[in-house]
Amino acid sequence: MSQYDSNEPLLVDGRQSPTALGVQRGVMRFLRSVHDMACYAEVPLVNGRRADVLAVGARGEIWIVEIKSSLIDYRVDAKWPNYKDFCDRFFFCKPPELDPGIFPFEEGLMVADGHGGDILRPAPLDTLAPARRKAMMLKLARLGADRVHTLMDPGL
Repeated sequence: MSQYDSNEPLLVDGRQSPTALGVQRGVMRFLRSVHDMACYAEVPLVNGRRADVLAVGARGEIWIVEIKSSLIDYRVDAKWPNYKDFCDRFFFCKPPELDPGIFPFEEGLMVADGHGGDILRPAPLDTLAPARRKAMMLKLARLGADRVHTLMDPGL
């Protein structure tokens, strides 16, 4: 089995709260409709972390969105800096009721609910190295194909 096999659940793995799932749905809708980005949920990275949402733009830009559904969720998670090596832009995304002041000012910030989202603060550009971009694009192509195949043939 390769690192690209996706025997993991497609979108919901039981760890996300209903709030986090609503934020995920809304931010993915927003990124697709407003920014023309293709979105993946729950993307495993080679460093052992899993990106909540990873979006790819028409010119190959990669954004990672880390969803924080509550103050406790934000405070107990110190792994988010590990995602920044795998994207051109990194954002936190929060539900409307969560105080935006808890998030680091130097990071991008979005807000979303189950219907849509918006960017509250743009994320700085930190362009991926060409070799990392190529590896990420290959991973995403394989992951997407594996997920579609799993939907087509669930007994696989």
